[in-house]
Amino acid sequence: MAGKIRIGVSGWRYTPWRGNFYPPRLAQHRELAFASRQFPSIELNGSFYSLQRPSSYARWAAETPPGFVFAVKGSRYISHMLRLRGIEVALANFLASGLFELGGKLGPILWQFPPNMRFDPALFEAFFKVLPRTTAAAARLAAGRDQRLGGRESLEPQANRRMRHAVEVRHESFVDPAFIELLRKHRIAWVVADTPRPWPLFEDVTADFIYMRLHGATELYQSRYTSEQLDRWAACIQAWSEGRQPQDARLISGEPPVPRAARDVYCYFDNTDKLHAPDNARELMEKLGLAQSRA
Repeated sequence: MAGKIRIGVSGWRYTPWRGNFYPPRLAQHRELAFASRQFPSIELNGSFYSLQRPSSYARWAAETPPGFVFAVKGSRYISHMLRLRGIEVALANFLASGLFELGGKLGPILWQFPPNMRFDPALFEAFFKVLPRTTAAAARLAAGRDQRLGGRESLEPQANRRMRHAVEVRHESFVDPAFIELLRKHRIAWVVADTPRPWPLFEDVTADFIYMRLHGATELYQSRYTSEQLDRWAACIQAWSEGRQPQDARLISGEPPVPRAARDVYCYFDNTDKLHAPDNARELMEKLGLAQSRA
């Protein structure tokens, strides 16, 4: 049996989508409800820029259908400003800001690092050790939040569920088998990030799931993927979901991953200009034989 494949988009509120991807005259507050019935998962980006409120997470959960999953982008205050140093309170605040309100719709946490941040083995080892692997462990960390939440906090998970983490890096120093080994040790996914800029594009499998971000093949955040380019991604996704490695995989490490019969795959299009992201996501779903709409 293959793993679950979720194809979606990064974010959902983009002006060019209105009247195109979104039906004419669709109220802005209905956009998430519409998008979540076209795709089984969406990346939640606002959490990267600032702490959100529990009421917002609860509303997003209520607006999306059963079985829908959010990937949540980790706080840039942790990754870009503190740069993983002295993060205890910041991590507590992020976890207490409302993630538990998503309930079973909480998917992987994406940690993205800036292009000028280099691989520091000791620093990343410490970070990976502190990341919670269950919502119960996250709740224990969240109890350390500070007054910045102003009483707007969510500290009680609806149930104890597993938590997954993925890491997107953008500096060439991470092209190191030692980093792949570290990810595998902590069962954290290397993000397969397709981008025209000189950021690392490799496809090592480091966890029991795959996390992909397709930013645009020729122009960052703008360019449309061709049918031929999507054919390759479809073949990769099919192989990964069946626990296999694509024959033409671009690898950092010569060591194979832990064998598995299946792996879940999360794939998000971030080429958001005009209709590229939703159109490409729909086309890739078609190639994989996945249902397009649950409206």
